[in-house]
Amino acid sequence: MGIESARPEGRAEDLAGLHEERLTQRTGWLGMGSLACPTCDAPTPLLGARATPTTPLGCPYCAHSGPAREFLSLAEPHRAPRVNIYVRV
Repeated sequence: MGIESARPEGRAEDLAGLHEERLTQRTGWLGMGSLACPTCDAPTPLLGARATPTTPLGCPYCAHSGPAREFLSLAEPHRAPRVNIYVRV
């Protein structure tokens, strides 16, 4: 008996509450980095939850602005604010 008797024809996709999600893009974790101003080295907060390399950022201390790739550093040690870097294929 058990769960097999609850499924019509024993198919898993007919079981209530089962959901499979398939992503159209693959993502992979590249590493961890820091966001800091390339001019004055002040920590730069990321205002949104996600950013691309071209997302505009600005330094709260010296007002330098540019794309996020200029502010990102992968060098050790990581300082605040630390960010996780993911790559989409």
